[in-house]
Amino acid sequence: MTATTPAAAPGYRARRTLPLRVEARRQLRRRRTLVIGTILTLLPFVLVAAFAIGGDPSTRNTGRISLMTTATASGANFAATALFVSAGFLLVVPVALFCGDTVASEASWASLRYLLAAPVPRARLLLSKLTVGLVFSAAAMMLLPLVALAVGTAAYGWGPLQLPTGGALAPGDAVLRLALVTGYVFVSQLVTAALAFWLSTVTDAPLGAVGGAVGLTIVGNVLDQVTALGDWRAVLPAHWQYSWADALQPELEWSGMLQGASVSVSYALVLVALAFRGFARKDVVS
Repeated sequence: MTATTPAAAPGYRARRTLPLRVEARRQLRRRRTLVIGTILTLLPFVLVAAFAIGGDPSTRNTGRISLMTTATASGANFAATALFVSAGFLLVVPVALFCGDTVASEASWASLRYLLAAPVPRARLLLSKLTVGLVFSAAAMMLLPLVALAVGTAAYGWGPLQLPTGGALAPGDAVLRLALVTGYVFVSQLVTAALAFWLSTVTDAPLGAVGGAVGLTIVGNVLDQVTALGDWRAVLPAHWQYSWADALQPELEWSGMLQGASVSVSYALVLVALAFRGFARKDVVS
């Protein structure tokens, strides 16, 4: 007598379990989402207030021109400066939070086992949560420059983007370059997103996953400053995080951004694969 595979329940479709809109609605209602959105929205106003108190940075004799010294030249310059001061750390936090507080939070609430008993296939659950986490991360990346561009334009006017290397970009070209910069910043943060997501599948503590991803990202930044490592620094994602500065040149340079994107995507694919592989074998009951 041969064993037969039990038939699925009538109407059950694995691909219809845990729809993206349901997961997105849940994440949107989380308090942390509101807090992150508020912080990113308020940052440009804080920078405008800082410049108002400290004076126009362009009047200071720094000996060299940088994004900071041209911050008040136009709304485009202000948006570029906001990205410059936040890309290294501030934007790391929402990415780590949105991608690291996914599976681990369900485990800490003891709701993970009930999701899987629905039954939601494990790969489907991870895919839905990772997709929503990346979408929210991308939204956070876009929110800051959009608000900064609007606030900067209201405060300093609509005009060309003054380049640190000299020259300027017309307002229309400046917006396109800022969009490219924002896209590259998001791609460069895929390593942090994948690291947080992987940690979220191996721990039941959301803060552990988020803090671990942020901490390891900081370690990577520190290692990149160790010049004794020589060419080995090129394998660190942090080594390429400011390659987007090549987009703020009279002639767009792609080589650094392409290398940085390839490094980030390679690390991210490996970490996501580890997350799916490990979670497929994980005991979520005990």
